[in-house]
Amino acid sequence: MKNIINRIAAIALSLIMLLSLCPFVQATDTATDVTILFTHDLHSHFLPSNEDDGGQFGGYARLMTVINEQKAKYPDAILVDGGDFSMGSLFQTAYPSSALELRLMGAMGYDATTFGNHEYDYLQNGLKSMLNAAVASGDPLPELVISNYWPPEKGQDGYDADMWAALDNYGVKDYTLIERGGIYYVIFGIFGFDAQDCAPNSGMILEDPVATAQATVDAATKECKDKYDKEPVVICLSHSGTSGGEGEDYELANAVDGIDVIISGHTHTTLEEPIIANNTLVVSAAEYGKNLGVVNLSFNHLKGTCTLDSYELIPVDENVEEDAEIAAMVEGFKSNVETEYLSKYGVSFDEVLVNNKYKFDTVKEVYATLHESTLCNIFSDAYKKAVEDAGIKVDAALTAAGVIRESLPMGDVTVSDVFNAASLGVGTEGELIAVYVTGADLKNALEVDASVQPLMSSAQLFFSGIEYSVNTNRMIFNKVDYARLRNNDGTLSEIENDKLYCVVTGMYAGQMLGSVEETSMGLIGITPRDKDGNPLTADQLVNHVVKDKNGNPVKEWYAIASYLKDMGGEIDEKYAEVDGRKVVYSSLNPVKLLRNANKFTYIVLAVIVVLVAVVVLVVRAIVSKVKKKKANNN
Repeated sequence: MKNIINRIAAIALSLIMLLSLCPFVQATDTATDVTILFTHDLHSHFLPSNEDDGGQFGGYARLMTVINEQKAKYPDAILVDGGDFSMGSLFQTAYPSSALELRLMGAMGYDATTFGNHEYDYLQNGLKSMLNAAVASGDPLPELVISNYWPPEKGQDGYDADMWAALDNYGVKDYTLIERGGIYYVIFGIFGFDAQDCAPNSGMILEDPVATAQATVDAATKECKDKYDKEPVVICLSHSGTSGGEGEDYELANAVDGIDVIISGHTHTTLEEPIIANNTLVVSAAEYGKNLGVVNLSFNHLKGTCTLDSYELIPVDENVEEDAEIAAMVEGFKSNVETEYLSKYGVSFDEVLVNNKYKFDTVKEVYATLHESTLCNIFSDAYKKAVEDAGIKVDAALTAAGVIRESLPMGDVTVSDVFNAASLGVGTEGELIAVYVTGADLKNALEVDASVQPLMSSAQLFFSGIEYSVNTNRMIFNKVDYARLRNNDGTLSEIENDKLYCVVTGMYAGQMLGSVEETSMGLIGITPRDKDGNPLTADQLVNHVVKDKNGNPVKEWYAIASYLKDMGGEIDEKYAEVDGRKVVYSSLNPVKLLRNANKFTYIVLAVIVVLVAVVVLVVRAIVSKVKKKKANNN
């Protein structure tokens, strides 16, 4: 028995010595659990928003509760955001002066975020002011990472030393390395092409997302290995987006090696399951804090690879209790906005402007089809009225689907509701501009609405002061078969091609209209002009902001709020249904297909005639040849 025990002991000792000589055998468990919590496109939605069915979604106090629940389950979880953390509610008015968004994210424990296109809406002056205000607050702040979207450097056109100083003051960088629970994370930011198109006045320079992402992944991974002798988990905070399972972030994942997870912001996408491409997970959790995204991975230390264990979108709705600390911060920030901003307009945050008994389009319904919308009729009518009250004769006013951020609720409509619906602006909270266009260009604007909407739903336009009809079966850029001006006295007027007409819209929509010629490759154009007919550049539009009789810029949200307040307590019943200013129909009737045809229809008709003529000539030649052959045979 003793010999057997000694033999077993000798074998055990031999095994121990063997294992000590083979370190790669020691790590039998090479996987560690990794949890990533994420959001994107929060858009200053500190407070809950109303669902169409009567429920609610979002709100930072409720989001905080869900985050805390997940961190209790996963203490080493990291929390990140994919950009567009600002612009979408009254709280954004304190963006340049108080940086409420970043300070609140810091209080909620966010590790990192990136810039979205709306972080540039207040232009470089607003951005650098916001960054400096965030640091001056002394509050905890998330790290800011961006690798391919920086200002011009010294010696380049547009160089701004103060902008660089603000970025340095905050500590904005290409990427960051974070250690949590023994795991190292590389987190970097990417800005997409469409995001750049949506920030035409940012003053930043876009570097190729794919090339920059690959270079950043390689450099950051090398740094992590050199410093800590560790393989990192690589997370890309991308403000590029996905659509229909594809899009810029799908392409980024396929083209760049070494990214484990892409947090995909910008397109307000909800991905119920991750997109998997090139060993990369692309994830999205919807906008406005509707959900908290949770990604659980198994991370292999030896290989530096991740395996998906679970993926969940946790709803943030009315069933979630509010976190008391964050709720108190939001209430305090509300008072800040009232004192520093709303007091100038003589209104308060939750002031009721009017009662609404009509159900208006949701934002999704505004986008969904080419149609007339009672909600958008209110907006464009309000713009026209506000500018006329400022003493300017207006022919037409318009708004675009892409700038409608929320609908107006049934029941009491507050100042905050209106601002949330019309919060989009460039350098401001959406100031109205009054410019002039020729009648031909005004008709082109109608064609943008009629022809571009099926291709790009955000381009749908809604007019005040015009009535027109659209036959969807007609040629592109010639779908409008009837258009007239609607005068204030109820009469109709022809739109003369060479005459100048005063048109009112928001700054954001105005700049987009000015880019129509470029985006349509010269097929159709709209040139904003001054009252003397001189063309205006996008930079010059700021000189045509409408001022009220006291010399203050007229804001889009305030034009709507004033319009509603003047209704005397109830929304005017004329907005109970559409009034026929835009009629959309489909007909193959030849008369309707050719009514008021323009060059696009004539060009296509000419091509068809030529093709028919060629076919006829070819057929005749063939018939003639056959006849000759028969005659010769006879």
